[in-house]
Amino acid sequence: MDTRKQSKKLWIALGIASSVFFLSMLLLTFTQAALIASIVLLVALWSNEALPMAVVSLLPIILFPAFGITDTKTTALNYANPIVYLFFGGFLLAIAVEKSGLHRWMAHHLLGLFPKTAKGVIFALAFTAAALSSLLSNTTTTLLLMSMGLFLSTIPAVQMRYLLAIAYGASIGGIMTPVGTAPNLILLGILGEHSLPQIPFVQWVIMVAPLALVMLAMMGWILGIGLGDEPSHASESHPPLTFAQKKVLFLLGTLMAVLLVNAPIKPYWNGLGLAEEGVMLTFGLLLFLPQFDLLDWMEDKGKIPFRIMFLFGAGFAIAKAFSDTGLADATAQSLGVLGTLAPWMILLAIATMITFTTEITSNTALISVMLPVIYAFSIQNHFDPLLFMMVATICASYAFMLPIATPPNAIVMSSGVISIGTMARYGLVLNVIGIVLIVLFAHFYWKNLL
Repeated sequence: MDTRKQSKKLWIALGIASSVFFLSMLLLTFTQAALIASIVLLVALWSNEALPMAVVSLLPIILFPAFGITDTKTTALNYANPIVYLFFGGFLLAIAVEKSGLHRWMAHHLLGLFPKTAKGVIFALAFTAAALSSLLSNTTTTLLLMSMGLFLSTIPAVQMRYLLAIAYGASIGGIMTPVGTAPNLILLGILGEHSLPQIPFVQWVIMVAPLALVMLAMMGWILGIGLGDEPSHASESHPPLTFAQKKVLFLLGTLMAVLLVNAPIKPYWNGLGLAEEGVMLTFGLLLFLPQFDLLDWMEDKGKIPFRIMFLFGAGFAIAKAFSDTGLADATAQSLGVLGTLAPWMILLAIATMITFTTEITSNTALISVMLPVIYAFSIQNHFDPLLFMMVATICASYAFMLPIATPPNAIVMSSGVISIGTMARYGLVLNVIGIVLIVLFAHFYWKNLL
């Protein structure tokens, strides 16, 4: 990056944060105003990329003690949250999937389940992206599938719908597992901080997968409106599984079996009681053993997204500071008027606010700030905090309107076949559908499982 441009972005971020600090001092204490300003600075630097993501994510360790928000030890401990190692183990498995080429085998077989027409390919790409995104990052999934989406048609209007199916499918699929996207992991970390019951891996899938499947079906139908049944250029053959792919598939299957047995099924089975963070990390580290020989530290360490692990740490640090400074309680009290509404109306208000706010800001930063507020609001008004926090977390991943909202949107926009107006029109419809579906699932289904 040009040094002058980088300096300008730094000064802009500092200027915005300083302005927010002085305005916040009119209503808040010095510590709370400093926290708000620090968060604004972090979000600005994450957004304008004046500094690398990892560098920005480590700034709370300096800023929070400097302004008396939380001390160094309290802040730094958030970067060792067990959820970070759940992600670490999961990403090692994702690297093995990508390195072995298993994702291509999975994509080929998933594409083969649908008709070889334009409408069929939209559903195939959406479901393939969702399935891969539940294991890989949605960014990686979109990058892997974008070239396929462009290859399957030579008509720009059809290519546009294929790419939107990939981007939206990747965002929708990330909610299906606890490790699928950052907000999910932030929620699990905050649940542990407040001594709330954790949501086991299998229970999470049982709760959220039906929502994702309905959302995928609705999205595929909307993107297919107006398309005929012209055939696509879908591939008819694919090489058989290699030995490395079979080993990765065996590990993934064994992991799923362990997680299933580990999950409690009340009142019939209490589960094994194993910490899922430890289980995931164990299977990730098995990839380095000579018997598997799937990963090599010197060769593959560059693929491990340590910057994302630091981002999680920053998210947990922000959430902890929001609670410790009393800012979460103060914000929750200002929302007290919502406490008089029916629970379903509160769920609708939370879903709407989070869905549209996450279009213009980092979903990790947003959920780190809002979950402590929602927790405090729920406790003050004698509601179940877990249900409201779950709704907010899922809505943070449902950003379909703007390219800046989420990496998959930005990636497919770079293809040049999608306009911002087109993405915004489809995205607005999907945002509204997502809000309605999430509230319905939460009110009629999730509250019976949490």
